Amino acid sequence: MRILITGNMGYIGPVLAKYLKKNYPRITLVGYDTGFFGHCLTGTEYLPELFYECQFMGDIRDIGISHLNGVDAVVHLAAVSNDPMGNEFEAITNQINHKSSLRLVKLAIEAGVKNFVFASSCSMYGQSAGGPRSESDPTNPLTAYAKSKIGTESDIKQLNLKQMVVTCLRFATACGMSDRLRLDLVLNDFVACAVTSQKITVLSDGSPWRPLIDVEDMSRAIDWAIHRSEHQGGRYLAVNAGRNENNYQVKDLAMTVSKLIPGVEVSINADAPPDLRSYMVDFSLFQSLAAEYLPVVSLEDSIERLRSGFDRMLFSNKNFRDSPYMRLNTLRKHMQHGMLDQNLRWTNNLSKDFL
Repeated sequence: MRILITGNMGYIGPVLAKYLKKNYPRITLVGYDTGFFGHCLTGTEYLPELFYECQFMGDIRDIGISHLNGVDAVVHLAAVSNDPMGNEFEAITNQINHKSSLRLVKLAIEAGVKNFVFASSCSMYGQSAGGPRSESDPTNPLTAYAKSKIGTESDIKQLNLKQMVVTCLRFATACGMSDRLRLDLVLNDFVACAVTSQKITVLSDGSPWRPLIDVEDMSRAIDWAIHRSEHQGGRYLAVNAGRNENNYQVKDLAMTVSKLIPGVEVSINADAPPDLRSYMVDFSLFQSLAAEYLPVVSLEDSIERLRSGFDRMLFSNKNFRDSPYMRLNTLRKHMQHGMLDQNLRWTNNLSKDFL
């Protein structure tokens, strides 16, 4: 089986590649990535792309049908990957996350790809009062990132997929350790605060709800989607990927970290204005379709894996929000050095800092 993974040099890719190679040793992995974050390695002594038989370096806006030759499944991770980046590069987020994703789906249909997996997001539920949101509930995307995900889903649904099976995995908020760790995720941020300064400052009143999924469990869900047949949910399927028990309030996440890492103080801003991005999610459909692939990594396990990862990294940077592990910082630095233009394309102009 030959699998093309776009955006494989980000946060999820290294964990996904290791998971797939462990479970399917004879699988052929092909990567396609622009390389924005390739240097942001965290605690590993080897390049994660060693798990790949082939690595293409390129912008997802330029991918061609030749990259899909002989490919059985596509896992589409490439995206402007969070709200701060989407807010700063709103038009480009739509171009990359939405328009380029739709173009890739069309190329995959033309190339005869059997399964297409789109990494979507539960963030499209936005501010959602009442009970947990299911796939049939209205969406309320509040950010450019969330809007790009629901826009892509809507457009894919209108296509003639021919024989291709498409799965849009609406992932819960990612967390956990990776060989390219992101610290612009709520749980990862809290653990980083705990190990570097022994204090977690919750900027909101702590009441917003977030569903969580460890990056290893994201890989399990992708595994299921790679092999899904149309008899398991239809030729096109958008499904919340996570577990019902893993809906948490932000304040409870902070308190759990403080219990597992001794000596950590938690400060919650009770006077903060409410964070509108608050949603609980119903994962019952995923549970009924993919019972053997449900998340198995507990919140406590995710925290412990992060702490062990920080120990391995000898991580002690109290100012980590200024580090390359915050994705927006890395893009800004590339641009400051003249390496990226305003359209998030490489300029191929090496600044003096690199010579």
